[in-house]
Amino acid sequence: MLVDSHCHLDFPDFAEELDAVVDRARQAGVGRMVTICTYLSRFDRILAVAERYDDVLCSLGVHPHQAAEEIAGVTVERLVALSKHPKVIGLGETGLDYFYDKSPRDVQQECFRRHIRASLETGLPLIVHTRDADDDTMRIIRDESAGQPVNGLLHCFSSGRQLAEDALDFGFYISLSGIVTFKKSEDLRAIVKDVPLDRILVETDAPYLAPVPFRGKRNEPSYVAHTAACVAEVKGVDAADMARISTENFFRLFPRAGTPRQAAA
Repeated sequence: MLVDSHCHLDFPDFAEELDAVVDRARQAGVGRMVTICTYLSRFDRILAVAERYDDVLCSLGVHPHQAAEEIAGVTVERLVALSKHPKVIGLGETGLDYFYDKSPRDVQQECFRRHIRASLETGLPLIVHTRDADDDTMRIIRDESAGQPVNGLLHCFSSGRQLAEDALDFGFYISLSGIVTFKKSEDLRAIVKDVPLDRILVETDAPYLAPVPFRGKRNEPSYVAHTAACVAEVKGVDAADMARISTENFFRLFPRAGTPRQAAA
């Protein structure tokens, strides 16, 4: 069994054939999909998708691109209250994006801090988006944790070795997308080679970043098998072992998701 730990099934790209997309994922051995929240104001749409399918879970949060637009409605209290729904297994995606800077950096940082505080209060893991903001990402996580355990992952990891090492030292997991399959991702694959097997998850970030051999096409959860196979090759393990290990890692990080045995039933 595989898990697509990060996709966006509520996006218009899937509106016309969502049932078929989910069915193809099942046929490819994907036992769980997590549809990720990027607008808190649109959480009802994400939740509707998760409630429609037994094998789809969801997150709750605000993407850094939307931080300026959404910050007024983002409070720790609201995050905590909405996260009580049993389909919600994590908080995010949240974090910092200094590459596009679609929201002012101070607003991104404040929004990120509120998610971390909600994570500390609920125990739900953080799903962290970070781009060109390595130092501030870890600084804010450390500041807000103040010595308390914060669980989470760096989603769609494509940053440098130092961030990977810092996140792993903090106890975070690394989630790998189709980027790891790209021809020019030699540096990323070199980092992945040194990431412990018990800290790796796989994802699609669908509809974006389709892995080879589908690069350039719309991504979907069934394609996570290709990413997992590439990671297996990099790590020097059997593809079936990589599927099992990454799935076990997912359920360890996200206990509200249940267990691998429950997902396979």
